[in-house]
Amino acid sequence: MWRRPQSERRKKKMAVSDKRHEQCVTAAKFGGGRSAGRAGKKRAMTEGRKEGRKEGPGRRRTGEDDEEMVSSCNKHRGLSPGSRSEQQQQQQQQEEEHHQSKLCPCWWCTFRDRLGCGLWAVGWADRSKLEDTREGDELEVSEGSFGQVRNRSTSSSQLDQSGEHQQQQHFEAHAKMRGARQESLGEKLYRYRGVLFVVSIPIALISFVLLLMPRSLDDASIAGLDNFEPGPGKILMEPGSTKRWSIVFDAGSSGSRVHVFAFDTSMDLIPFEDGSMEIFLQSKPGLSNYSGRPEEAAKSLNVLLDPALEAVPRSSWSETPVLLGATAGLRLLPGENSENILEQVRSLLGNTGLKFKDEWVSILNGAKEGTYQWVTVNYLLGNLGKSFDKTVGVVDLGGGSVQMSYAISEETAKTAPKPQSGVDSYVVKLNLLGQTYYLYVYSYLRYGLQAVRGEILKLVKKTDTCPCIPEGFDGTYKYGSESWRAVAGPDGADVAKCKELALEALRKDDACTSMQCTFGGVWSGGGGAGRKKLLVASFFFDKALEAGIITDPKASQATIKPSNFQKAAAKACKKNVDDVQSTYGLSASDAPYFCMDLVYEYLLLVEGFGIDANEEITLVKQVSYQGGLVEAAWPLGMAIESLSS
Repeated sequence: MWRRPQSERRKKKMAVSDKRHEQCVTAAKFGGGRSAGRAGKKRAMTEGRKEGRKEGPGRRRTGEDDEEMVSSCNKHRGLSPGSRSEQQQQQQQQEEEHHQSKLCPCWWCTFRDRLGCGLWAVGWADRSKLEDTREGDELEVSEGSFGQVRNRSTSSSQLDQSGEHQQQQHFEAHAKMRGARQESLGEKLYRYRGVLFVVSIPIALISFVLLLMPRSLDDASIAGLDNFEPGPGKILMEPGSTKRWSIVFDAGSSGSRVHVFAFDTSMDLIPFEDGSMEIFLQSKPGLSNYSGRPEEAAKSLNVLLDPALEAVPRSSWSETPVLLGATAGLRLLPGENSENILEQVRSLLGNTGLKFKDEWVSILNGAKEGTYQWVTVNYLLGNLGKSFDKTVGVVDLGGGSVQMSYAISEETAKTAPKPQSGVDSYVVKLNLLGQTYYLYVYSYLRYGLQAVRGEILKLVKKTDTCPCIPEGFDGTYKYGSESWRAVAGPDGADVAKCKELALEALRKDDACTSMQCTFGGVWSGGGGAGRKKLLVASFFFDKALEAGIITDPKASQATIKPSNFQKAAAKACKKNVDDVQSTYGLSASDAPYFCMDLVYEYLLLVEGFGIDANEEITLVKQVSYQGGLVEAAWPLGMAIESLSS
């Protein structure tokens, strides 16, 4: 059997002897525990009887008694009082060096010392001391004369076996302690620092690239409209006042309009004091008629602004956004005329005390106008949150442009071509009430009812008459900054020839680069379930009411067929201009173009958008909502966005 070298055995014996000496001194001074205390007490009583001293409450141990006991321990070891101190110091220094070498054997301790190595070392040291105490020879305390503490010596073979046993116990205890000890978070992070560093590099690069990528219109959703919660006409908002207001100006080519809406915290429209669901006012002419006179253009809004302010409590003005969206009329103004007008409008609205930002006065692009219109109608009908085939499409005929918008399938959206103009995308992606919609939207600039009059008259030579003008009229038509001669033939208007001229203005024969086109080479959106039901708004409704197609003057909706416009045009075109004005109750500025308007609306629906002449469509001016009526116009969509963003 392997035996320790003699030098090591000698060191082991010295260590055990030193420990016995320390325990002896401790027992002598402080009682050394319960058994040593009894031995010390008995020895003191024996010495007291021998020396004739009284032991008890009146007799206390003194320093001389302690010195005698310590001296007795030293004599037992054969040490002089002075040599003990030097040997103790040397032995203590060796033990400290030995323990220090064992405390943190890991080469990276210098890095980990702030993450828990210090606490680990203290625990190891305490455990080592406990093991050393257990490994030492047992002490026997005799209660004989003088209470001497006697050592039970061990043989050399016992010491060797004890050393091997101690070493084995030491490694077993060390393994158990490492298994039981749990790594801290800092230690785990440090140990896996290399892996974390390697993984973090590609993640950081990917995040950086995603942040730099521009958001295309195809993937963009209108701010605020992707927070709708389940339930018709609701979107989530921050908790606040029980009422919120929004004021939106619609600066169209035919006139200016203002809408004032009141919402609760769930973004449900709530009625005003008079029971109406919105405050709606309009005035003529539109801002585009003030080209070159921006101050006058801004002042023309005062007639709408004053009653709008009265509808909102003054205490809520600072939290009530006021916005203005200009449409095709201002888009068509040349040069900086439109921007000069908008600057004056910003100055006017910015001094009202309402919540205002400069960017809230702008010219809407066609895609946004059409999107707002679609959201407004389907919000009021409670269709948002349903599948796309349960929604309705919208055709909105304004003065300067016409918009078509309806929901299409995701498959159709993925194959959508890009517009030839390269400005607007055909498809807008919206997230509403937990439902993703792909919206086909296109705005046909210069195909609004008032703008297209100029396009038709442009095709007539200066010396020729126009077949769309009723008998008795000779004048000039002005739209924006342009004007055209409008002269009737000797026989008045001719429906067939007027249709030919209007079809030419529609550019129906323009090259189509996609599978399906409407007119002017524009993609139609592919049709589908989202287009099965169309709501036709704005000038379609107004002209149908004027022509008697809609017989109830108080009606907010009506179901008709496109062929109704053709029949009405045939009657109106036979009359002279004075009869047209008196029969239909039109203004002097609109009567000369009434025949042209009805012919164009019929062709736009049938030839332009491909709707069958006998298919039923719904004309809409207002939509019923919670017992009230709301205008079927885009400003409601903008108001929702202003309060939700």
